[in-house]
Amino acid sequence: MGLLSHRALALMEDPTLERHFKGHKDAVTCTDFSPNRKQLASGSVDKTLMIWNLAPKARAFRFVGHQDAITGVQFSPSSNLVATSSKDRTVRLWTPSIKGESTVFKAHTAAVRSVAFSHDGQRLVTASDDKSVKVWSVHRQCFVNSLSQHTNWVRCARFSPDGRLIASCGDDRTVRLWDTSTKHCINCFTDYGGSEMFVDFNPSGTCIASSGADSSLKIWDLRTNKLIQHYQVHSAGINSFSFHPSNNYLISGSSDSTVKILDLLEGRLIYTLHGHKGAVITVAFSRAGDLFASGGADGQVLMWRTNFDTKSYQEVLQQHSRRSTPDPPPHVTDIRPRGPHLHHPHQTGAGSRGRGRREEEEGGRGQTHPLEVLSGHPSSLDSTLRHIVQQLDILTQTVSVLEERLTLTEDKLKECLVYQSQILRDVRSSGGSQRTESEETDGSPVQFT
Repeated sequence: MGLLSHRALALMEDPTLERHFKGHKDAVTCTDFSPNRKQLASGSVDKTLMIWNLAPKARAFRFVGHQDAITGVQFSPSSNLVATSSKDRTVRLWTPSIKGESTVFKAHTAAVRSVAFSHDGQRLVTASDDKSVKVWSVHRQCFVNSLSQHTNWVRCARFSPDGRLIASCGDDRTVRLWDTSTKHCINCFTDYGGSEMFVDFNPSGTCIASSGADSSLKIWDLRTNKLIQHYQVHSAGINSFSFHPSNNYLISGSSDSTVKILDLLEGRLIYTLHGHKGAVITVAFSRAGDLFASGGADGQVLMWRTNFDTKSYQEVLQQHSRRSTPDPPPHVTDIRPRGPHLHHPHQTGAGSRGRGRREEEEGGRGQTHPLEVLSGHPSSLDSTLRHIVQQLDILTQTVSVLEERLTLTEDKLKECLVYQSQILRDVRSSGGSQRTESEETDGSPVQFT
């Protein structure tokens, strides 16, 4: 893996702090980018929902309605709705405009800990301290069904990309997988040392990851039901994580005050970011993966530019496929991080804190920072097509690697056949007209191994 590692790392640039949003009066518990790249939503213990408009000098919206802390937030796939969950036992659907109208959903009998849309935008799934997972209809604005096998508070629930599964986790130290058509629990992962705080599917829907109070993050392959990666890189509980849309990276936020960035292909930690004072409660990639946000106990919302995925991994695969002896896929064999991360806390942290202070001072004067990263971006359709092309390129390179291995196998087989023929000729020439004992008895040729 050495050659691939060095080439991959050579393509990376450090993530940078782009912008600092100041407006919440208490801990920030949840964040989400709108799919249309125009807004960032955040919820807080201060009971308010903030919608930050990413255009330069655009104003932010503050929405009031919940009677207790907001615990979850997510934009609908069309970006025209925002769902929030709250400790006040309700779920609300907001229009992220200056009017800020909202619809209230009530069915849980205790605090609601998370809310998420299905990928078609037709349903919501919520997790609650009443030990249930509930599914709602967005169009009909009503409760549909409940999933009830958890034996303690349920902290998080998410739909799979195809909408056929729901993953949930909670204080009973389990992660459960549900079939949305039959409403049955079809799998239960129990190998955890504490409460599980967060769960989600990877973008391709082949794996689920979970994290919690035991400071570990685990990734399970749903096709084999096996644990394929296990990271123990934080020194306190992991409150949130987010997959990069390429499937190649994952960010995590922890009560140890840090944001960690993992390279899932290499199977190791690559960055540690120190931008928050106190616990990091929420992290989220944008839909395109070029930005990510973090929020925490300090009331800050920080927006970072990703940078380390500027050049796509398919370029590395193209170089990799030219090698005479390709390595096996690393994401299958790497169970634990295999090496130290590249950036010590004082390196990335110093730069992050320095920029964070400058932006806070300017933010105090009521100014906003222009977001140059948004200029000239393609439409969401272009982005989707580009992602499909990227995945096809990766598949092409994988096929190329397999073809190369097949060629190597054929060459070895030919060598074996030539060697066997040489031995047969040697035996015939040395034995002359004499036959071996086995040939005299049954007439079969001599077998060599």
